[in-house]
Amino acid sequence: MKFVSTRDLRNRPGFVRDLARKEDLVLTTNGKPIALLLGVEEEELEETAQAIRQARAQRALSRMRGDAARRGVDKSSPSVVAAEIRAVRSQRKSK
Repeated sequence: MKFVSTRDLRNRPGFVRDLARKEDLVLTTNGKPIALLLGVEEEELEETAQAIRQARAQRALSRMRGDAARRGVDKSSPSVVAAEIRAVRSQRKSK
């Protein structure tokens, strides 16, 4: 992956576009990554977007599972989970 600054994108959009057609790019601001630029074909756009959303959801689920394991609540019984859900929902209703 190549790194491209927002300044490059602003000043040389054609160059960035051509690079994105060849490989994935990391867009940076002040040297820090802020976005990925992925080259896609028009007919694959929706499929690619769906794959990215699915990968993000899977990462979020993995993080939640890891957090639950660190807190020791990953072995909670279904009744304990249901009680926790009820408690949270009742707190939301009272707000």
